[in-house]
Amino acid sequence: MPVLRLIPHVLIFVAAVCAPWVAAAVQASGAADPETAARHFRLVNATFDSVTAFAVAPVGSTAYIDVPLASPLQGGLNSTIVRVPAGACLRDVRVSFLNGRVQTYPMFDVCRHTGMRLTNGGGPSFRPGLLVAGD
Repeated sequence: MPVLRLIPHVLIFVAAVCAPWVAAAVQASGAADPETAARHFRLVNATFDSVTAFAVAPVGSTAYIDVPLASPLQGGLNSTIVRVPAGACLRDVRVSFLNGRVQTYPMFDVCRHTGMRLTNGGGPSFRPGLLVAGD
């Protein structure tokens, strides 16, 4: 019977000793700070202007990383697939147009959305509902 009384104390001791290692393993696995691998992203240009540059940055940062475009993405409902570099799910996105206009989209979730549709003035610039598989 005395051994059974020690079991709760032993379990608490083991948990206290192992807690730092478990926390380090969770942090190393990326569960605490979700990072994504590089991913393909569909950019649809439904504007009148050509897109000349596409870049992403960590949220709230000005450290934009240019995502290469094979050539300027012509307006008029054209699309291309780009490769977004690895990083956090939430990013600030910057799109530059041939006429010099630069549009930014803060806190864009590249994990939740597989693409972005750019439109002219009247409608919303980001419409993920219109981007579906096979679209």
